[in-house]
Amino acid sequence: MNYYNELKKELIKKEISKKARDYANNRNDLNTYYRVGKILTEAGKHYGEGIIKEYSVKLTRELGKGYTFTALTRMRKFFLLQEKLATVSQQLTYGHYVEVLPLNNIDEIKYYLMVSEQQSLSIRELRKKIKSKEYERLPKETKNKLNKIEELNVKDLIPNPIIIRNNNLDNELNEHMIKELILNNLDNFLSQLGYGFSYIGNEYKIKIGDRYNYIDLLLFNIEYNCYVVIELKVTELKKEHIGQIEVYMNYIDNNLKKVTQNKTIGIIICKKDNHFIMEYCSDRRILSREYLLK
Repeated sequence: MNYYNELKKELIKKEISKKARDYANNRNDLNTYYRVGKILTEAGKHYGEGIIKEYSVKLTRELGKGYTFTALTRMRKFFLLQEKLATVSQQLTYGHYVEVLPLNNIDEIKYYLMVSEQQSLSIRELRKKIKSKEYERLPKETKNKLNKIEELNVKDLIPNPIIIRNNNLDNELNEHMIKELILNNLDNFLSQLGYGFSYIGNEYKIKIGDRYNYIDLLLFNIEYNCYVVIELKVTELKKEHIGQIEVYMNYIDNNLKKVTQNKTIGIIICKKDNHFIMEYCSDRRILSREYLLK
């Protein structure tokens, strides 16, 4: 008898059973809070808004904690939100929905629920995205695509500006210092860029002709299957910056990219965006983003 295999089989069965119970419990929570919210909405129409407070007092007295006025109000808002959304994602918990309830823009709410599901965000991670106003920093073109349910690409979901955490509160930074700030909080930086970014290296050495050049940051996006070259600038975007990153992107395409991978994307993170240059840039794979020190 292989004791290890038997042991492993029992533990796997336990994990599957636990996940099934968790899924069933979550579905039950969502359905219950939806029905409670519906009842509270109908009661409010008949007896006025004060009925929620009255019910809260009675429920707390008869059933115990968990039925405060705030909790019942959230359930009612949850029901009203679902009426607008039409569907409830069973992949998200009630706690995820509670985080978006204070938001007024339905498109913003849909965005945060979408990324929570796609990226399997915890409630804490979702809260951080909302707090950083990620939706507000998305390009207008991206928001239009989201409204029309059009296909998005890697560039669409990168906010502008990108927030770089600066614990030293020093706004006069050189490119090396900005790079250090990013590397010291790499997980936060990658999560800001969007889903699927992984770190390959900084000061990534490449040889062009007889000279060595160094890419500030080299990433790979597993979702869109492409390399991402990032260059950091402490000035406004200039034409030579575009020429420089184009050279790096072409090098990666010719030397690292496999035939099954998509073309390299370039991101220039600069202190102040120059829309005129970007508008007439011939290479649509390049985008610029401002950075904001916080």
